[in-house]
Amino acid sequence: MIDLYTAATPNGKKVSIMLEELGAAYKVHALNLSEFEHKEPWFLEINPNGKIPAIVDNDNGTAVFESGAILIYLADKFGSFLPPVGDRRRTTCIQWLMFQMSAVGPMQGQLNVFLKYAPEKIPYAIRRYTEETKRIYSVLDERLSRVEYVAGEYSIVDIATWPWINAYDWVRMDLEAFPNLSRWRATVGERPAVIRGSGIPPNSEEEETEEEKIKRIQKLLS
Repeated sequence: MIDLYTAATPNGKKVSIMLEELGAAYKVHALNLSEFEHKEPWFLEINPNGKIPAIVDNDNGTAVFESGAILIYLADKFGSFLPPVGDRRRTTCIQWLMFQMSAVGPMQGQLNVFLKYAPEKIPYAIRRYTEETKRIYSVLDERLSRVEYVAGEYSIVDIATWPWINAYDWVRMDLEAFPNLSRWRATVGERPAVIRGSGIPPNSEEEETEEEKIKRIQKLLS
């Protein structure tokens, strides 16, 4: 049994999708980010960085934080969605996973903050992160013009990348400008495990007004 500590964010959805793809037994612990549950001492024992997602593997007592590290851990544990050590396809997967971790998520996340939640509009920041997000989408689009999935075959790379690309409307991207990426998003989004995992945990923030959400995010960023 795996304990999953998560919230309804793209990074959180990576792990719930992975667990659904694996058919693994797991228990969801949805953390309330607006109440700073992820900064409480008990959770910092699991993840000293105080971020979701994190897991505890009760089979051996192992705690793992950082979404990319969790995906690698689960792939190796279950022997799925990541080639074994010594297989050069593994290097392809790892490098594209690092691209998601270092580029897709952070740049799109920063754009979302400056577009919606920064106390003041900073045109340079919005322009800088908009152009970088477009560039990143272009890299993926070119890659997907040659392969069906990002690493060649369905893998933890697609599981990690899909929740962020699926949130393209957060950052006002026109996905029609990236036809190969759009095709990939639709294909991955039709997988039953992706559908199930992307709804875990349910988004409890939908009843917030936009003003309430802005105030909550600004508090988290302060």
